[in-house]
Amino acid sequence: MKIGELARETGVSVRLLRYYEEQELLTSERTSGGHRTYAADAPAMVGRIRVLLAAGLTSRAIRDLLPCIEGPGVDFDPCVIGHLRNELDGIDARITGLQDARSSLAGILAATERGTSAVGSVAAPVGVAG
Repeated sequence: MKIGELARETGVSVRLLRYYEEQELLTSERTSGGHRTYAADAPAMVGRIRVLLAAGLTSRAIRDLLPCIEGPGVDFDPCVIGHLRNELDGIDARITGLQDARSSLAGILAATERGTSAVGSVAAPVGVAG
């Protein structure tokens, strides 16, 4: 299957498919004319990549996890549970940080709209000395 066919079948742009190759998420062979050709399972692989990206995983994490996928879907070997748990914990930590930042910004905005000082009324972000 050529790259244009893969793009049409998966709805993923040619440019993005090339990026997946650069990130070692997808592989192709080259014809004598230099054109990329993909294996018959490439559409399923692109689908897996898209699911994992949508789950917030980085290209590096996906590259490490792809060999652990069993079957046609996104069923992982149980040995990767720890890695997936670490990824989830990292997302939770980022969400908490964003919620804290949002609360601080909302406090600053409210104080500004009231015409009062925000100093002392808003907690400093974790790790920031006051």
